[in-house]
Amino acid sequence: MDQIAHRFIQVNGLNLHVAEIGSESSPAVIFLHGFPEIWYTWRHQMIAVADAGFRAIAPDFRGYGLSDSPAEPEKATFTDLINDTVSILDSLAVSKAFVIGKDFGAIVAYPFALQHPHKVAGIVTLGLPFMPPGAFTHQFILPEGFYPRRWQEPGRAEADFGRFDVKSVVRNIYILFSQSELQIANENQEIMDLVKPSTPLPSWFTEEDLETYAALYEKSGFRTALQVPYRTMDMVGSEVEDPKVEIPTTVIMGEEDYVLKIPGMGDYIRSGEVKKYVPNQETIYVPHGSHFLPEQFPEKVNQLILNFIHQNKHLAVV
Repeated sequence: MDQIAHRFIQVNGLNLHVAEIGSESSPAVIFLHGFPEIWYTWRHQMIAVADAGFRAIAPDFRGYGLSDSPAEPEKATFTDLINDTVSILDSLAVSKAFVIGKDFGAIVAYPFALQHPHKVAGIVTLGLPFMPPGAFTHQFILPEGFYPRRWQEPGRAEADFGRFDVKSVVRNIYILFSQSELQIANENQEIMDLVKPSTPLPSWFTEEDLETYAALYEKSGFRTALQVPYRTMDMVGSEVEDPKVEIPTTVIMGEEDYVLKIPGMGDYIRSGEVKKYVPNQETIYVPHGSHFLPEQFPEKVNQLILNFIHQNKHLAVV
């Protein structure tokens, strides 16, 4: 961990935090986090790919962790995150990279490749596949009381989270998202109420990890995180008309990831419908895996990512 370097890059008027390790002359791998995550989510994978001869780059998205928040977080969009990713790679003189996305990082990774195909050698996503046009307006209808539906309502999550300190909010979300069932609150219940104070952290998530995440979210708060992804979900899949990602891709899902229980999502992946948009995709299921594969099973995820980038290394331009 102490070999991971940290820098700030001026991007589109904001100072964005970037963690990196590995030689600048090596093929690049950029890691895009989800929520409630941060660059730190990728600590195991960054070291593994650097040890294998690649350059690992892991930014905090705008409004997350150590990166600046936009002046008006409520106006942030996925397009901002895509443009920031382009600018980060340009600032680091990276002409082409493998893109690894976790959770909503996948919703940045695939449109990034569609809009800038010359910059992407291949994509691996964890916990979420390619999202088709109308993903959350027509295809995957989120149940009433499911946490994204609740957090889409301006002010509701803010009031819910505001009853707790930041550490407790992150703790509760990690516990909830590591479960295999959808997190659905009753009409008179809030999402934070779904976790009992006595519920332990997942065995693979330490108090030190929790302290690290809490300190980073203490700095950033949750304003941008609630806007992107949750309050911009209706726009997901609208970035490119008739999308098709031709480069090699892999989606890695935990067999016990609650995302597979979202109505229509499991069938979309298993039936091969997703291949209408990503024809060169391989799907890998990790036994006993939750939504937090990079931290739950780091060695397994490291090996899957390394297999992919070694297999497609010829597509990367240094």
